[in-house]
Amino acid sequence: MKSFLVIGMGRFGTAVAQELTELGQEVLAIDENVESVQRIAEDVTQVMQGDAQDEAVLGAIGVRNFDCCIVAVGTDMEASILITVMLKDLGAQYIIAKARSNVHAKVLERVGADRVVLPESEMGCKLAQRLAHANVVDFIGVSDEYSILEIHAPKSWVGKSLVQLDVRQKHKVNVLAVRHGEQGALDASPKPDKAIEPDDLLFIMGENKFVSRVVELH
Repeated sequence: MKSFLVIGMGRFGTAVAQELTELGQEVLAIDENVESVQRIAEDVTQVMQGDAQDEAVLGAIGVRNFDCCIVAVGTDMEASILITVMLKDLGAQYIIAKARSNVHAKVLERVGADRVVLPESEMGCKLAQRLAHANVVDFIGVSDEYSILEIHAPKSWVGKSLVQLDVRQKHKVNVLAVRHGEQGALDASPKPDKAIEPDDLLFIMGENKFVSRVVELH
């Protein structure tokens, strides 16, 4: 389990915080708006109402203890830049910041953000999937119930074929395609009797609960 500090409960911040919590991660959500905090209180591990532009507030949280701090402040460019600077000064391990434009993104990178995104709500879910699971390469939300994930092949699957694994019956997902290495060729019709290689990336589709179980495999 990883720990995340999500600052700003707009559409993006809310999507990231909720998805991370659903994925079993520890999340502290903070926003200066009381209603925003109350709205998400039951969906995350912990909430806090406060102004993240106040260094004393961030200092009291202990930002260096989180695996990742996410600056999801929406429309206020100055606020997101200031918060990013303070997080860096306070020793945050890894900072992800939301940007409004390419110029905003460049400034955030220069002041210390380790990663900058220009997202909407769906990107928030994609980011959460990647953060929570190191073996997830990409995520596509097909609907509220179904997803397609590109993942590194579970170690327990390497050396076995799809027939041997009986993926559809045992794991309730479909392997749509196989990419042989991150920069390799895509096999859109993988042979069911071909053994999975250590560097293979698998495109799996299924109900979210079953897809998540496959992601947890080692």
